Amino acid sequence: MLVSTEYVDLPLPGNPMRTFVGAPKAEGQFPGIWCYSDIFQLTSPMIRFCVRLAGYGFVAAAPEIYRRIEPPGTTIPFDDSGRTRGLENAQKTPVAHFDADCRSGLDWLAKHPKISAGKIGAMGFCIGGHLAFRAALQPDVRATACWYGTGIHNGKLGQDADAGSLARASEIRGELLMIFGTEDPHIPSDAREIVDRALKASGVRYEMRLFPAEHAFGRDLGPRFDPEATDQAFAATVSLFRRTFSS
Repeated sequence: MLVSTEYVDLPLPGNPMRTFVGAPKAEGQFPGIWCYSDIFQLTSPMIRFCVRLAGYGFVAAAPEIYRRIEPPGTTIPFDDSGRTRGLENAQKTPVAHFDADCRSGLDWLAKHPKISAGKIGAMGFCIGGHLAFRAALQPDVRATACWYGTGIHNGKLGQDADAGSLARASEIRGELLMIFGTEDPHIPSDAREIVDRALKASGVRYEMRLFPAEHAFGRDLGPRFDPEATDQAFAATVSLFRRTFSS
């Protein structure tokens, strides 16, 4: 499926929320997916992922998660100073700000002319995996894929030592796909077990998929990229969204 791309500035207090949007060129309406990046914002790997997702029949919209801190259009480099900068930006951001921006983004998606009414999902990588989990708490999000979401097991997110995300899992109305690498030092086996136990206890519909890969294995740039694991995780993500939105 051919794809069109654009950047849209969502008008919000302070800086606008610049958002990359990939959408099928075909006529008609499609499910909308709110896509969260890792700490480096809208880098080339993130853009390529969104374009690929759009090619499977979804409107993929990815916001700049640090729009309150960084000027619009800021991409953080993949190096040590960039990693420090991205982490510091996260530590400056209260979860309430992340949640408010999420709600604004979902409201914008719901009005997009290419998006089918009531067909909204979310996904994200690393910190974005946790932000996607938070998005799943919103009542209109019907399916969410969290790729190696950091801090879900202990609640650490942004400025908050414990955002209580996992404790609120019973509020999730949609279905979850939890994707992890078994060689991920940021989310070791005991952390994954905490997530699994809590989700089972919550009664939420979910699937956990494990891959013999490292953290950020889906970023197609750098030594941790695992093409096979990425393709399998991507297929599982597309399957979740297609199954959910086929009705």
